[in-house]
Amino acid sequence: MFAITGASGQLGRLVIAQLLKTVPASQIVAIVRTPSSVADLAAQGVQVRQADYNQADAVQAALQGVQRLLLISSSEIGQREAQHRNVVQAAKAAGVQLIAYTSLLHADSTPLALAKEHLATEQMLRDSAIPHAVLRNGWYTENYLASLATALQHGAVLGAAGAGRISSASREDYATAAAIVLQAADAAGKVLELAGDDSYSLSELAAEISAQSGKKVQYQDMPTAAYQAALESFGLPAGFAAFLADSDEGASKGGLFDDSRALSKLIGRATTPFQTSLKQALTALPAA
Repeated sequence: MFAITGASGQLGRLVIAQLLKTVPASQIVAIVRTPSSVADLAAQGVQVRQADYNQADAVQAALQGVQRLLLISSSEIGQREAQHRNVVQAAKAAGVQLIAYTSLLHADSTPLALAKEHLATEQMLRDSAIPHAVLRNGWYTENYLASLATALQHGAVLGAAGAGRISSASREDYATAAAIVLQAADAAGKVLELAGDDSYSLSELAAEISAQSGKKVQYQDMPTAAYQAALESFGLPAGFAAFLADSDEGASKGGLFDDSRALSKLIGRATTPFQTSLKQALTALPAA
């Protein structure tokens, strides 16, 4: 029995879609805060169980009969350590035999402040003595494409990454990797540094947006504090704006670069080029 936390999220849904290619739906457990959000998965035969990262007892109940668990890191930055501890302790009590955890690329050496909670979770997994695998995921290309419409509107990609190179891959690439590791007999004990095959700077991203859209878009590099202020002026919460600005600053120091190609080796194919993801994102935008 396989279980995925945060199964209603974009990554969780993609992992389940991958598992369904080789695993009977009845052997997949989708753990979600709101069961109605995954009614489509239930209709396919996936077991849907309600639990919140903050509800230790509910998580333990949801993990009954589960052998292998994918712990997708919580989206609540600043609360992750306590939330993940609830899941790890619940997994131990429920007799889970393997946990795969989505951490951060080079978590033990990255300049990104985001690493702190991931490292704490990696340590609690070691302390738990539960066999586990650590998926140190690099950036999702979708992280930058989320602001594509704004970039096209204003003719600018804003950031604080300087000339830092970003080895991103698509969310589906990482989901494929997670599904493979979750099913692998030799997964326990592995720490996998996963990133895209190729890298790009935000200047190159802006140039590609221009080339594909036919609209002039340039990269505007900013000091970290100014970039954070700009994000807040667009309506982003201060905490989230700080996280994005810090991540860009980390990228300027090489924090989002990796050339090991471990992800493509794991999934058995090249990772999705950012140009391909961009083309898909442009197609999905509403007509002007």
